[in-house]
Amino acid sequence: MLLQAIFILVSLATLGAALLVVLTRNLFHSALFLAASFFGVAALYVLLEAEFLAVVQVLIYVGAIATLIVFAIMLSRGGVQRGVPLFNAEWAIVAVGVALLGGVLIVLLTQVAWPVSQAAPPADLIARLGQAFVGPYVIPFEVASALLVTALIGAILIARERE
Repeated sequence: MLLQAIFILVSLATLGAALLVVLTRNLFHSALFLAASFFGVAALYVLLEAEFLAVVQVLIYVGAIATLIVFAIMLSRGGVQRGVPLFNAEWAIVAVGVALLGGVLIVLLTQVAWPVSQAAPPADLIARLGQAFVGPYVIPFEVASALLVTALIGAILIARERE
């Protein structure tokens, strides 16, 4: 019962942070709320006893937030000004869209018969995942990392040209 209460509280905090990511006009605050949202997802993974996914969530997604903050600060000079309204003008439209999407997802979750496997996962699942990362999927990961480094260098060059 206590675990369920903690799960609900962490879920609500994660959803609240995700909602503030969309509604906040200040880019720096939005990036901080995104980091809080990612931490909340990692906490949910811990509560679901998926420790590997929690560590990956923190290392990859929360670590990438630092890059997001750098991009936001470097590419938008006016995003951190005082006097900017806290919420976007389109928050009501977004709220209606979220409510509709939430309704569709709730109907989907309650109406579909989801298959449940009683079999335990293989003991060497993490080892197989690691071998896949350095085996057949090494080229896509290297291409993605090269693309991200190129985007970072491009952002630095664009920021220097604006000075």
